[in-house]
Amino acid sequence: MEIADWTALIHPAIAVTFVFPLIGIVVHFAWQTRQRRLQNKEGKSKISPVVGKEHVQIGKWLSAAVVGVALIGLAYPIFGHILKDNIGSKNPFQVVFIVLMFAATIASLIFLYKARQGLWRGVFATLTGAGLVILGFQEGVFRRDNEWYWSHYYIGIAAAMLMIFSLAIIEDIYKDKSNRWRNVHIILNCIALLLFLGQGMTGTRDLLEIPLSWQKPTIYQCDFANKTCPPPAPPKS
Repeated sequence: MEIADWTALIHPAIAVTFVFPLIGIVVHFAWQTRQRRLQNKEGKSKISPVVGKEHVQIGKWLSAAVVGVALIGLAYPIFGHILKDNIGSKNPFQVVFIVLMFAATIASLIFLYKARQGLWRGVFATLTGAGLVILGFQEGVFRRDNEWYWSHYYIGIAAAMLMIFSLAIIEDIYKDKSNRWRNVHIILNCIALLLFLGQGMTGTRDLLEIPLSWQKPTIYQCDFANKTCPPPAPPKS
C-alpha cells in the first residue's frame, strides 16, 4: 500500500474506531433515559438520574464526530482531484473557495455548539448543513447518483443532517412541556440509526470496490456495466 491508500483509510478507520462505538453508547443511554422517564410515572425508577445528562453529552460528541468524519470523507476525493488534475494552477479560485468552505463549515459547527438562542442555532445549523452539501457536490466526490438510495454519500449526508438538526433542537426539547420536540427527536434519531446501519453496509461495499492505487490503471479498464475486464497479459517467459 502507498501513502494515498493509507490516506484513504483515515475516514473508515475513524468511523469504525470512534463513531460507531459512540452510536452504541448513545443508543444505550437513550434507552435508559426513556425507561427511567416511564418508570418515574409509575413510581420511583432505580435507573440513575445521570443517564439523561450522559445521553446529551455523548450525543453532542456523536454529532461532532459524524460531521467531522463526513468532512474527512469529502476532503480525500476533493483534494485528490485537485492534486491529480493540477486544479491549483488551472483554477486557483476554486481551490481557495473549497478551503474556505471547509473552514466555514467547521466554524459554523463550533458556533452551533455555543449558540443558545433559537435563531442562531437555526442559522448555524443551516450553514453547517449547507457547507456539507456544497462540498459534497464538488468534483472528485463519488456520489453514485444512479443508485442514490444505496449510496454511501447520500446516506451519510442524510445522517449528518439529522445529527446537526438534533444538536440544534436540544434547547427546545427541554423547554417544550408538551414533549413535541422530544418525540420529533426520538423519531428522527430512530431514522438516523437505520441510516448508520446503511452506512456500515455501503461503506464496507465501497472499500471492496476501491482498488489500490497501483491497481487502478488495470481495474478501470473493466466494463463495470457488463462486469467484464480485458484478458490479462500473458506471463513473461
